[in-house]
Amino acid sequence: MQDLLKIGRFEFQSRFILGSGKYSLELIDSAIKEAQAELITLALRRVNANGIENILDFIPKNITLLPNTSGARNAEEALRIARLARELCGAELIKIEVIKDSKYLLPDNYESIKAVELLAKDGFTPLPYMSADLYVARAMRDAGAAAIMPLAAPIGSNKGLCAKEFIQILLNEINLPIIVDAGLGTPAQACEAMQMGVAAVMLNTALAEAKNIPLMARAFALAVKAGRAGYLAGLARENEARASSPLTGFLRD
Repeated sequence: MQDLLKIGRFEFQSRFILGSGKYSLELIDSAIKEAQAELITLALRRVNANGIENILDFIPKNITLLPNTSGARNAEEALRIARLARELCGAELIKIEVIKDSKYLLPDNYESIKAVELLAKDGFTPLPYMSADLYVARAMRDAGAAAIMPLAAPIGSNKGLCAKEFIQILLNEINLPIIVDAGLGTPAQACEAMQMGVAAVMLNTALAEAKNIPLMARAFALAVKAGRAGYLAGLARENEARASSPLTGFLRD
């Protein structure tokens, strides 16, 4: 039986979701191929329907697009951006980003809840980006979210799983795919997140700012697969020391 990532009516073999910001357009194709990604996010402002450099021209046709509502400051603006994305690239999957704060770039959880409800009613499959909070995640689920995307650390920081304990609470309590988004900086951190049982991870800055982007994409892809395999295998955890070999029947015993 295949281990598929299921988001609404969509299914994917890969659990590595790529962002598309900060790349030169020429590198996007090679990064996608090395990452073996099937789902890629993009900001609407990078889609130029009449321009010479349209990001859609650099993304392979077999890749599913996940437009985001980057630039939205409230739920109504998120809906407007989502509708534009649907007109331009026919997208049903939408990553909700509602961010008012320009210093820390933290998502506005409560406007994001409103956005989930508006977009779900308008026929979208919404994936809200959020600060890990159980009550907010429950409200997003009830409003029609297809998955929950908590940040691991502030966006672009590469600090790793700073919100690990709160993400674990979501894993324990929310019966939706939990996709770690923002803040992961190394393949080891992506592996750790997958070992926790998250459904997928999304990467942008750590990859886009690497010296060798295709090689880093491959490293993250392997880490995501290893972490998922470790989770499925059942990680052994003990709260106290336990010998791996018998301590009796040796020498004087």
